Amino acid sequence: MATSEERLTAVVTSSRWMTNVLDTVARSGLPDAWVAAGLLRDLVWGELFGPGFDPAGVRDVDVVYFDPVHLERRDDDEATAALTELWDGPPWEAKNQAAVHLWYHVKFGGHPRPPYRSIADAVATFPEYATAVAVRRTAARALEICAPHGLDDLLAGVWRRNPARVDVPRSRERLARQCPAARFRGVTVIEP
Repeated sequence: MATSEERLTAVVTSSRWMTNVLDTVARSGLPDAWVAAGLLRDLVWGELFGPGFDPAGVRDVDVVYFDPVHLERRDDDEATAALTELWDGPPWEAKNQAAVHLWYHVKFGGHPRPPYRSIADAVATFPEYATAVAVRRTAARALEICAPHGLDDLLAGVWRRNPARVDVPRSRERLARQCPAARFRGVTVIEP
């Protein structure tokens, strides 16, 4: 019986497009950079619960990185541009998780947040447990997984709100916008 990590690795590495994404991020030189969130969920759910994964449907490639020195919004733009220069195709969106505390409450409301201490600290707050997962290539080209809440929801097809960052009204908005049960047969939605 394969472990959760082995199952996720098999899905991720079976997609040539996704392995190209991971290789590009690894070549980018961004500090502590990972591919995360909706892209990873859509890849896994497309393969396990849907018609397969189609890169043409990708809205953004969330690249999270951790750089406590360069905290300006323009640094994210430069990181995104660097990824695009390496591979002009995917809709890259790089975000420095060390700077999220400076802008998140302004953009999304709520109270200011304390700074994240690491990528794992940031990923632990992603909107659903199934999206609170990140992956990257190691120097030996193995897949490294960051899943602070585990992989159960991602691999079982469970949409469940993570209360660490997203309140109930915003979670309902995300659910209505993304319609996971309609996009992926067999996905279970736990109402916020």
